[in-house]
Amino acid sequence: MDAAELRARLAVASAPQVIRDDLAELATQPLTPAAVLVPFVLGPRPFVLLTKRTPHLTAHAGQVSFPGGRIDVTDPSPEAAALREAAEEIGLDSAEVELLGRLPDYVTGTGYRITPVVGLLPTEIAGALRPSESEVAAVFGLPLTVLLDPAAPQRRRAEMRGRAREFWVWPHPEHYIWGATAGILVNLAARLRGGG
Repeated sequence: MDAAELRARLAVASAPQVIRDDLAELATQPLTPAAVLVPFVLGPRPFVLLTKRTPHLTAHAGQVSFPGGRIDVTDPSPEAAALREAAEEIGLDSAEVELLGRLPDYVTGTGYRITPVVGLLPTEIAGALRPSESEVAAVFGLPLTVLLDPAAPQRRRAEMRGRAREFWVWPHPEHYIWGATAGILVNLAARLRGGG
């Protein structure tokens, strides 16, 4: 898939929609707005860029995520928030990002309403990133071939927060990709395959 095809598939208009994880109804407070950058790096082996959070963080420690976080009152848009957070977390220069659009918002059981913002990065960008040592333990890619494989994501069941739940998990040889990140990837994969 090249940049033109990626742009075309992500530009397909769809009705505004919100995706909720299976614990979303447990959020008792008003939802906290957040934004993440879903960065594609094209080239001979295209991939979606992901991060692994450091183990000492107070929220979602050690989990795989997209660069992103809460939308500040000073952020004029979810896009601005996603780019600001990506600059803080992985040293990404916002001038290097071609914004392609948004995916449906994703509501989590931890009380966030996440706006995924899709961006296209230059092929050589991965070597120029400077991850924040206090926030990011690793930066890695999920190959586009895996993302486009309808059999790749698996539904898992576990007891969490005192109740049984189901969630998506994506295969990766080194990292456990689950939760909101996996859910957003499922929605993205469906859009790219023409089903979302």
